[in-house]
Amino acid sequence: MDQHEPASGRRETYLAALLLLVVAAVVLYVRIRLLALPLERDEGEFAYMGQLLLNGTSPYLHAYTMKLPGVSAVYALFMLLFGHTSTALHLGLLLVNTGAAFLIFLLAKRLLDTSAALYSCSAYLLLSLSQSVYGLFAHATHFVVLFALGGFLLLLRSIDERRIALLFPAGLCFGLAVTMKQHAMPLVLFAILFWLWRCRMDSTSNTGQRSSGTGIVLLAVGACVPYLLILLHSWSTGTLSTFWFWTVRYAREYVSSQTPATGLANLSTSLGIMLQVQWPFLLLAAIGAGMLLKQKKADKSTIFISGLLLFSFLAISLGLIFRRHYFILLLPALSLLVGIMTRTASGWRLRVPVAPLLIAAAAVFGIYQEQLFYFQLSPLQASRASYDENPFPEALQIAEYIKKHTSPDDRIAVLGSEPEIYFYAGRLSATGHIYMYGLMENQPYAEKMQMQLIREIEATRPKYIVDVNVAKSWLTQSSSLHKILDWKDGYLRNFYDTVGVVDIVNSATTRYTWDDKAAGYTPVSRAYVRVFKRKTGEGF
Repeated sequence: MDQHEPASGRRETYLAALLLLVVAAVVLYVRIRLLALPLERDEGEFAYMGQLLLNGTSPYLHAYTMKLPGVSAVYALFMLLFGHTSTALHLGLLLVNTGAAFLIFLLAKRLLDTSAALYSCSAYLLLSLSQSVYGLFAHATHFVVLFALGGFLLLLRSIDERRIALLFPAGLCFGLAVTMKQHAMPLVLFAILFWLWRCRMDSTSNTGQRSSGTGIVLLAVGACVPYLLILLHSWSTGTLSTFWFWTVRYAREYVSSQTPATGLANLSTSLGIMLQVQWPFLLLAAIGAGMLLKQKKADKSTIFISGLLLFSFLAISLGLIFRRHYFILLLPALSLLVGIMTRTASGWRLRVPVAPLLIAAAAVFGIYQEQLFYFQLSPLQASRASYDENPFPEALQIAEYIKKHTSPDDRIAVLGSEPEIYFYAGRLSATGHIYMYGLMENQPYAEKMQMQLIREIEATRPKYIVDVNVAKSWLTQSSSLHKILDWKDGYLRNFYDTVGVVDIVNSATTRYTWDDKAAGYTPVSRAYVRVFKRKTGEGF
């Protein structure tokens, strides 16, 4: 409890702590109950790349991706600690989410007070659980939040305790956040700007012009170290050119592909889903923002929380894509705004404690809205409810069949964007193209990518090929080149036999047909997966 808190506020602090305990228990129960959620494709990518790292292989040799390898390295750590399963990886997410919530508490306590910190922590736990942001899946944004919050806490400690040396580890935290997802770069910029503002305001201390410059250097150098180490590793493994092409040249094309109109539509869709299930918390955050604006004097807390909100929004706006899980980057700022609202509400002299009632009401509403997902659906059903016809539940059985019928040295290929199959099967991809999206996009490298995939598969001659006939696994556009689509039909017909058909009939039914029965089976749905085995004999 805050030593400066008046005796009249202790009861509310106890109520806030009790509410947090109840919220934490519910969140823990839901996360543990759904630990076995099948991996979605981003998770599958990180898990496969993490597997490559554990095997001593540079991930960019067998997996082309525009994402930096920070999350993959953390996934590798989870696999070392807990095993190579989706349960193990979601257990790691539980630890990351708990750590982020604790950092929210420490940050809010430093900026606001103990009661507000407890409320902010409760808000973050519930908002980051919500399926409106795909909170139960281990997306990169969860990891960005953890490291960025660590950086901000060290930054504030450096300012409050006048310990400039803390700026270097703060910079390291921000640099690690960027390696989790490049969208963290605006947060690094905000940290530097906040440090400059504080130095300018604090003219009586030793944080003058020289200290200001030293602080920027420490922050910047710390932030650059993780990326420089990745460059060094890529150079030492001979994958630097591949790494640079995918994470810089192609990534630049990717983030510039959305028009402002499309971006606005994306924002409206994702924000609308979040508002539908979490509007009470968002309303409380909006009220907190209004209270922030009403303050006549901008102190450290006001500037920090306002800046965090602005630059967090800039972070989710990069590329104007606004996917639902991007909004996880916005949750720390929203949670702090909820804390501001509760601190103000605590000062209202009413017969009942308003703040805990408001937070409890918002929590109950959000949990009630998502009760089916949280408490009733099985992990497989929850995956289908989240991602429709995407073959994430089916990937488990497809990979199990391939693993059973191959040796560790056999190569496989997945024609579709389902890298989780490589992870489950524990087999190397015959091509570095673990996603088909880039090949289907209207961008200058699409034809080059398609030809590269064709060459790599023909040269490797994988024992099994998985052909994913699911629209969301390709995202074919009207402007897409069809070279690879025309090639794969003929290549599979000439050199492979059908040994498996996975027919996703509807949300509740999937038909699995294997071996001799598969050749004569005709799918009844628009979403299905075929598994092919290379023909034997001379010439094959």
